[in-house]
Amino acid sequence: MDATDIEHVTVVGAGSMGHGIAEVIAMAGCEVVLRDVDQELADEGYERIRWSLEKLAENDQLGEDPGAVLDRVSTAVDLESAVAEADFVVEAAPERMALKRELFAELDECAPAEAILATNTSSLSISEIASATDRPEQVVGTHYFNPPVKMDLVEVIYGEQTSDATAETAYEFAQRQGKTPIYVRKDVRGFVVNSVLGPFGYEAAWMVSAGEATVRQADAAMVHERGYPMGPFELMDMTGIDIGHAVREEAGDPIPPVVQEKVDAGDLGRKTGKGYYDYDTGDGPEYEPADAEGFDWLRVEARMANEAARLVGQGVATPEAIDTGMRLGAGFPEGVCRRADDLGLDRVVAKLDECHEESGEPRYEVAPYLRGLVASGRTGHEEGAGFYDYGGGSERSYSYIDYSHEGGLLAVTIDRPERLNALNAGVREEFLHLLETTDEDAVRCLTIEGAGDAFCAGADIGDLARAAPADLMEVSDLHEAVAAYPRPTLAKIDGYCLGGGNELALACDLRVATERSTFGQPEIDLGLIPGAGGTQRLQRAIGQARAKELVFRGNRIDSATAADWGLVNRAVPAEEFAETVEAYVEDIVEGPPVALEVAKTVMDDGADTDLDAALRMESQGFALAASTADATEGITAFQEDREPEFTGE
Repeated sequence: MDATDIEHVTVVGAGSMGHGIAEVIAMAGCEVVLRDVDQELADEGYERIRWSLEKLAENDQLGEDPGAVLDRVSTAVDLESAVAEADFVVEAAPERMALKRELFAELDECAPAEAILATNTSSLSISEIASATDRPEQVVGTHYFNPPVKMDLVEVIYGEQTSDATAETAYEFAQRQGKTPIYVRKDVRGFVVNSVLGPFGYEAAWMVSAGEATVRQADAAMVHERGYPMGPFELMDMTGIDIGHAVREEAGDPIPPVVQEKVDAGDLGRKTGKGYYDYDTGDGPEYEPADAEGFDWLRVEARMANEAARLVGQGVATPEAIDTGMRLGAGFPEGVCRRADDLGLDRVVAKLDECHEESGEPRYEVAPYLRGLVASGRTGHEEGAGFYDYGGGSERSYSYIDYSHEGGLLAVTIDRPERLNALNAGVREEFLHLLETTDEDAVRCLTIEGAGDAFCAGADIGDLARAAPADLMEVSDLHEAVAAYPRPTLAKIDGYCLGGGNELALACDLRVATERSTFGQPEIDLGLIPGAGGTQRLQRAIGQARAKELVFRGNRIDSATAADWGLVNRAVPAEEFAETVEAYVEDIVEGPPVALEVAKTVMDDGADTDLDAALRMESQGFALAASTADATEGITAFQEDREPEFTGE
């Protein structure tokens, strides 16, 4: 079965995950049956879908009428009738193995023979669940993250007998829903994200239990010094301290005393009003940058890198899949493998060996794959290879950007939707590498866009917090590289375009935006000023008075105002966006490359000089363009009443 053949889907379980999964699948165009053991539970899930769809529509995040999506959802209690026409079944029942095995045995009997049976389990064995059926090759894990409507990641997990065809269909079906799937090729406990995330909280908990750190110190260091969205204890409070405790207890893993004490006291986090922080009478997480001093964050990050290496070495997942999972599933600012390469894998191994020698604890034993990387000289970014290859050639992997290059169009997507495509060192380094290693003669147009709900929301605050003042005095090399790129550049703006993101758009020659986009330079609210062209290119684009309004007040303007002020060339409805951009790109790609390059150079350089000098540059540029074969072709085509075919000569 191909993913495009899936038309009827049944979601078993209408709880918080089930109704969310049903919603995203219905949004992908499938007919969905939402089944639960009680009609009241099924109806409640249905109403939650209605509420969510209406909210998405209010925020202009739904491509069709919410009623049309809801019409594709029905409810059921009887399992046999619910799956009678199913091409794909997703089980989203409570995390109890006995219950899941019972359900899958029933599904095996009731569902069509060709139907794929998927489980949304976050921790239980796919293989054991599949063994309750006579079709284990058609059973696969599809672990969505909560809430499914907002979280892009889906882990596609192989059981011992899952066929490649089944896993590939599940993977492609997740893509059809607009999700980003990653393969988990072996059925390991915790899969990818939870396996690598475990040490983030529990290594810090061991340190606090041993009196080597405080809760606030750990959280402050990981947030303010290392750029994570939450500290480990703040995160455990949010997810529920008992959740991780139960998983470790079931697996027989040792539990840090500070965690056990909270569970024994019933202080389980936000849901009980008290955990590592007080949410009833206190202000919740309270920590400042100064609280971070002295915390050994490398110990935590080394443990996560070691866990990632174990997964890679066992063939569970690739470094790319792990890093994608941690960024999209855990909200990490960058992937664990990429960060370890930047730290230096020899440094990571040295920290693990040091901890193992001091404690004898098995959790510090270095994964053979990691030790092998270091032994072979692949110690990280600085040496040109680690988890990833960083050679000087054009062939390399990218974690923060996606791109395509065909037909003269180099289309770049900043791919950090979980951080609203905020610009960090990784984005800048990868983007610059792409521009430097792509043959400019094969490019006629460069487009830039952002994944998800933003073009780019600005600089990554974590990077700013860690940067030295001298580093911040340098004008962004990425912005300057885009501004100086010899081919026409176009910013495709859909969503937030703020701060460094607005400056990146300003570095482009042309800007097309959707009506839902917003623009601004909010740096003043942080006690900063724009530092990548926002005080200069902005006033050249919209005039000094309006530029000062944006910079001084730090407020935002909508796309209609941006178009009126001249900040963007066009502001169009979402449904017209692709067509409008395509028209711009087509005109440029099919245009005369030499004349376009000369026109861009003359206009850019002429804007910074007096009129007489600029006119002389224009005359010289005209003469240069007129001497090209493209000019001859253009004139001939006009005389012959046909479309010209420019070759760039």
